[in-house]
Formats: sequence, C-alpha cells, structure tokens
Amino acid sequence: MAIVVLVGTLDTKGTEYGWLKQRLLDNGVDVVVVDAGVIGEPRVRADIPRAEVARSAGLDLELLRAEGDRGAAVTAMAGAAAETVRRLHAEDRLHAVLAIGGSGGTSIATRAMRALPLGVPKVMVSSMAAGDVSPYVGSSDITMMYSIVDIAGINSVLAAVLANAADAAAGMANGFAAARRGLRPEELGAGARPLVAASMAGVTTPGVDAARERLTGLGYEVLVFHASGAGGRTLETLAGQGLFAGVLDLTLSELADDLGGGILTAGPGRLTAAGRRGVPQVVSLGALDMVKFGPPDTLPASLRDRRVEVHNPSITVVRTTVEECAELGRRIAAKLRAAAGPVEVCVPLRGLSTLGAPDGPFHDRQADEALVAAVRAGLRGSAVEVVELDTHINDPAFGRAAADRLHGLITASGAPHGSSRLPSGAVRRAVGRSSTAPSGDG
Repeated sequence: MAIVVLVGTLDTKGTEYGWLKQRLLDNGVDVVVVDAGVIGEPRVRADIPRAEVARSAGLDLELLRAEGDRGAAVTAMAGAAAETVRRLHAEDRLHAVLAIGGSGGTSIATRAMRALPLGVPKVMVSSMAAGDVSPYVGSSDITMMYSIVDIAGINSVLAAVLANAADAAAGMANGFAAARRGLRPEELGAGARPLVAASMAGVTTPGVDAARERLTGLGYEVLVFHASGAGGRTLETLAGQGLFAGVLDLTLSELADDLGGGILTAGPGRLTAAGRRGVPQVVSLGALDMVKFGPPDTLPASLRDRRVEVHNPSITVVRTTVEECAELGRRIAAKLRAAAGPVEVCVPLRGLSTLGAPDGPFHDRQADEALVAAVRAGLRGSAVEVVELDTHINDPAFGRAAADRLHGLITASGAPHGSSRLPSGAVRRAVGRSSTAPSGDG
C-alpha cells in the first residue's frame, strides 16, 4: 500500500492533521504522522512522536521546550524533521509527503521536503503560498497550494482545499509506489541515456536548441534550465548531487544580475557546483551583455541613461558596461580555474545574445572584448582551454560545436554513463591556452 507521510506541528494544527489523515485513509493509502511540534501538547496521536523526531537529529526535546525560544525550536525541529523523512524514504515508508501550515509550519515541513530526492511527491498547503515561496521551495519540486483562509479549524473553504490536497497526495503516492517497481525518480540519470544540463534564456534559445538537438543525437538526455535565478540554482543543486554526465553552460546571465543588482540572480554560487563535483563542462558567455530588471517603471534612476530595452512587460534589460564585463570575466575565470573536472570555454565572436548581434541594440564590441580578455587573462596558465568561434551564439553551428566539444570531454573523462565523478587518473582534456576552432558544423 502506498504511504503518505504527514509532517506538522500537532500542537497548533492537530485537528486539521486529523482531518487530513482520515481523508487520506478514505483514499486507500496508508498514513504516517510525524509530529514536529515543540511547545504545546499534541492534539492528535503521532505515529512518530516529537521526542523521537528530535532524537533523530541528536536533540533533547525537553531542553528545547525549557528554553522557550520559538524561533530556535522551529529551526531545530525543521532539521530533525528532515532527518526523519530521509529515514522513512530510505526504508520505503514514504511515497509522498503532505503538510499544512502557516509561516512556522511551512518552514519546518518544506525543510523536510527539500531533504528528499527529486521526484518524490511533495505537497505543501500554506497560508504563505500566495506570496514569494522561493525560501520554502528552493531548488526542489515542492507543490505549493494556497490555503485561501488561515489554517485555524476546519471550515467549508479550508475543507475543500485540504480535500484536494489529500486527494492529490494520495494519487501521487500511488503513482510513485508503483514506479518503485521500475526506475525510481531518485535514480534519474541511471537509465540508458546519460543526462546533460544546459542553461538557456530567450535571447540564447536558437543556439542552445541546436546544441540540445546535437546532444540528443549523440545519445544524451538534455535537461534545459531557464536562466531565471531559480533555474540556475536548480542546475547548481542537481550538478552538486552528481546527476549529470556533463554541463553545457552556455547562458550565464544570472552572473550579470548578481553583479549588477538584477532581479534574476542565482547568487554567487552560480557556476561552481559542477566544478566542485568534477563534472565535465563546456561554458560560454551567453547573455552577459545584459542585466535584467522588472517593468520599466521599476528601473533604478541611476540606470536610465544606459542602453535599455523592454524585453517584455515584466522584464527590462540594461546593457552591461566595459567595466562590468571585465569584472564578470574575472569572476568566471576564477570559478573555472577552481574546477576539479575538465572545462572548456567557447567564445562566440559575433555576439552573446539576440540583442548583442552586430545589428542589435546591445552590440558593443569594446564591452564584449573586455569580457573575453578578462576570461583569457584569468585562465592563462590553467588547464582550461578557451576556444574562439567566428559565429554568433545563436548560430546553429555554434551550438553544435559546443555540444561536440562537451561530448569529447565526457568521453575523455571516462564517465559517459551519467556518473559525473571522474575516475582515478582520468586525463584532464585542456591545454591552458586560447585557440580558434572551426565551427563544428559537421
């Protein structure tokens, strides 16, 4: 029988969890209730009591209660709940996790959900779900549902929402449990086709599409991540977990946003996880000619005399300067020099985005050259090869060339079947110099 795990604070939401449990049982699934509360007494019985949850992380529940610090208790029990659900998953006693809560309950439950592998069903009903949920979701595949009303007793509105959530979680759990007979979602990348990650934005789509088609033809499954901040963070998370045989990082606009104060930054950790893991990488400089902001009326006054384009009603882009491009080049080189695996940089000499093409509004040869020069200088003497291609980034020939070079790195690394860990003694394919290569259009 499929098992849905309920994670919550039974001192404040016990009545609602009791209602959810019955709805799940009516759906024909088994239920394990995990109590992550601390201060008050639980209102319903837990299958895994709070003291046991606390012990899973080496915590003393009575000490937590005695201290009376709600914030510290929530943080501590969130970590303990994560350890508990990890154990249940490892024991095949978790086929979906469902939780309800306000700000504190959502923090605890989603911390636990983020500890589970990609593909394990996760449903969070929260009064916080109509706002910015990025702190709760992170880089995971959590399904957020807005509770409409606060979770404070069962009423006709909340009952309808909770019924949908329970029905959805039961269906997900049944599907996940059935899939355990075959390839598990947490074993993504263990199938016949090794996985490759690629980064893309609207302004680099044609080139990345060409690369994706080439890699698919070479036998890979390509996962494309939108350079939207969340996309880059997710790419980094999964690369750090060893999911990918290689990374084709052609679009680094999130780094420009991180430097220039844009709204789609993935944080300073972007372009680091694959390197730490030793995953073969081919990197380009796509969309580093712009920083993304919100609607035009939100653009900082200090930037309005720069080259500005309205990308769509929600996004306004500002051209990066010579100085910003030089700094981006230095940052990229420093990250790539630290990589434990093979890396190549492919430079498209005729533009970094649709806007940066020779006839585009962001064409700035001086800024592009400052970027490339800083990358070159920062990688001089390293094992990273810089390859210059006489194409635009969206020329299909560029995408195919980048894909071919990544395939070469993966093959040379001796890890073509989805393992991103380089074998002992693997040859590092790079020569620490710049070169000009043909387009790779064969």
